[in-house]
Amino acid sequence: MGRARAGMSGVAKVLVLSMVTMLPLVGGCVAQGDWDKLYETNRTYKEQYEQMKAQRDEALAALDALRGQTTRSETLISQLQNENATLRQQLAGYGANLDELNKRLTGLQLSALDPETDKLLRELASMYPDLITYDPATGMLRFNSDMTFDSGSDTVKSEAKQSIARLAEILNTSAAAPYEVIVTGHTDSQRISANTARRFPSNMHLSCGRAISVRSELVSHGVLAGKVQAAGWGEFRPAVPNSGSGNTPANRRVEIFLARPKTTANFDSAAGMTTPTTKPATPARSGGYDDIVK
Repeated sequence: MGRARAGMSGVAKVLVLSMVTMLPLVGGCVAQGDWDKLYETNRTYKEQYEQMKAQRDEALAALDALRGQTTRSETLISQLQNENATLRQQLAGYGANLDELNKRLTGLQLSALDPETDKLLRELASMYPDLITYDPATGMLRFNSDMTFDSGSDTVKSEAKQSIARLAEILNTSAAAPYEVIVTGHTDSQRISANTARRFPSNMHLSCGRAISVRSELVSHGVLAGKVQAAGWGEFRPAVPNSGSGNTPANRRVEIFLARPKTTANFDSAAGMTTPTTKPATPARSGGYDDIVK
């Protein structure tokens, strides 16, 4: 706009000077040629003036349009900033809610078993942390075989018998009455020694023998024989990959699953045991219940 006005001022000055120059000529006779030349010059100046005036008007209109666009842009920017602030507040609120839900989820311990039995098994595992691991999601207790048996033996150590006796007390409660008990033995992939092979020709035999020994301990403490099954997987269901030598302590274990039977059955009808009618639990695959009972 400033340039447009400056241009107009220059044209005005030119017109004034031209008019001043013409004054002496008006007072006397002027040749026709000079008059025509002066007239043509004046007409040219007027045309230039009108052109520059039109350019100025266009420039002013463009400036007004730009100002309008700037105002609209500033309004839009302000609206977007407000919306962004609102979204940030909502996002912060959602984040706080998510954190709270995660905390609640972390504190929520799911179990395949009823709350009372689950509680008792958790307490049992906490009493023997080096011997027993409890997985509430599958209703499974895992006994460390190295602490339960001597190498190549199926005889339960005296230290482990106490924990098995406490487990039997839990299994004899009314809360645990509906569950079947599946005892599964596992070994690593080490070769059976010549001395062990006299009783157990293979790791499969050894794992089954150990499962039977644990089952016998449970039954000796009053657990109904009809609800306890024993099986073995030998080296074929490792908890972790076996080492090159096959000596893998984590794979030497006895797992005990508690599960509601998939079909109705009297564990011991002579003892007046009622037929369970509840839905089966579903232990995860770990050489577990679904792989044993088919």
